[in-house]
Amino acid sequence: MLHYQPSQDAARGARIGLVVGKKQFKHAVDRNRVKRIVREQFRLRRAALPAFDLVVRLHAKQAPLTGPALARDLNDLLDRLVRRSRKEEENG
Repeated sequence: MLHYQPSQDAARGARIGLVVGKKQFKHAVDRNRVKRIVREQFRLRRAALPAFDLVVRLHAKQAPLTGPALARDLNDLLDRLVRRSRKEEENG
């Protein structure tokens, strides 16, 4: 799940926060792996993102947890965010 809101300081660009609870991943190594993958995908896409404060929250545990699947899901969410922000800019 991706929560977003326009940033107070647009010059800083997009920022990200992560919520990965113990309910979804019992072991810290799994939670840290998820956070590492999300941060890396965000780092790669940050320049192209609008100035939003983002919070990525896992809604349900992915089964099985694979890096490419998680990266693909996050990229899909970021693509939707970019499309939505462009549509809002066009509509005023």
